[in-house]
Amino acid sequence: MNVDGAALVVVDVQNGFINQHTEHLPPAIAALAGRWRAAGRPVVLTRYLNHPGSPFERHLDWTRLRSAPETDIVSALAPLVPDAHAVIDKPGYTCFTPAADALITAAGWTDLVFCGIATDSCVLKSAVDAFERGHTVRVLTDACASDAGPAVHAAGLVVAHRLIGATGLITTPDLLARLPEPGGHPGD
Repeated sequence: MNVDGAALVVVDVQNGFINQHTEHLPPAIAALAGRWRAAGRPVVLTRYLNHPGSPFERHLDWTRLRSAPETDIVSALAPLVPDAHAVIDKPGYTCFTPAADALITAAGWTDLVFCGIATDSCVLKSAVDAFERGHTVRVLTDACASDAGPAVHAAGLVVAHRLIGATGLITTPDLLARLPEPGGHPGD
């Protein structure tokens, strides 16, 4: 993994996706993002917006996450928003909107590290799309969760393992060990 060419992508940590299965994530991701930014690395946040007439409404009869406060980034991560490299609004599972593709290309990021909600859908789809675009992909297994519960989170990791490979799944301590200490080198 090339930390110098990497961005941390925080997927859909929004009020509408927080429940008993995901409420542990915001403080952990806030700490991770703080350490990542202290190492001079970019953070990108995504925000899912369910537009009227979306496939989610038409085919799944799912009408949540249309407006604030459900669509808002959770308060624990709100301080990241002003200093984020970008906040990407997306109409579906993947973070790869045309704007995101242009951003990643312009920034020259080769590696993308994913965390957030939900392991089995938006994190998984974004990671697989990044993989298929030729990026080195890492999913932080302990910094993502499914709002549908731990069994669905585990199923998402099984599918991720199959689609992006075992090296694509790491933990937050594994990632942080690759970052330079302030004034140091990776692993110092």
